[in-house]
Amino acid sequence: MFVPAATGFATAFALILAIGAQNAFVLRQGLARSHVFWLCLLCATSDAILITAGVLGFGVIVTLYPMLPQIMAWGGAAFLIVYGALRLWAAWKGEYAMQLSGQSASLWATLATGAAFTWLNPHVYLDTLGLVGAVSTQYTDVAEKTAFGIGAVTSSFVFFFSLGYGARLLAPVMQSARAWRILDVLIGLVMWALAAKLLS
Repeated sequence: MFVPAATGFATAFALILAIGAQNAFVLRQGLARSHVFWLCLLCATSDAILITAGVLGFGVIVTLYPMLPQIMAWGGAAFLIVYGALRLWAAWKGEYAMQLSGQSASLWATLATGAAFTWLNPHVYLDTLGLVGAVSTQYTDVAEKTAFGIGAVTSSFVFFFSLGYGARLLAPVMQSARAWRILDVLIGLVMWALAAKLLS
């Protein structure tokens, strides 16, 4: 069972490794040391649900509803444009007293934003329902397929918690408003670039 589990872990890890909107948000919250555990748990659990669905074969939903990816792309792009604008506006204003003092948005606001980054992102569905689901089809034995799914789900938990808590290693760098301003400019531009990619 080790090989299917390792394959599942490596496949899912490679797919979520790229810095996207969700990862950038987790990184920012990790740097702010704000609601890190619950945000990482939300992202990893959401991935676990989607990976499980993909392994069970629900990737055919996209085939049954061909307009779904396009609708999701529009919704995701709209969200990314707005969030990117908010980050650039924050950088313009430069008011980072809350971040520097360790304060932040409420837990529920943070989780709502994290959920939007997860469930409004078409690439999440492509990766989990589509690609992970497709790779899992090479295993016809139930035990092997289960091991593959467990490996994939485990990689998501390892990745998000490593990203969220590993961000603290950069905390000494983030002790000035200028550093937070640069981070928000970069995040804002990444969000807009991702939105443009979704709309292209």
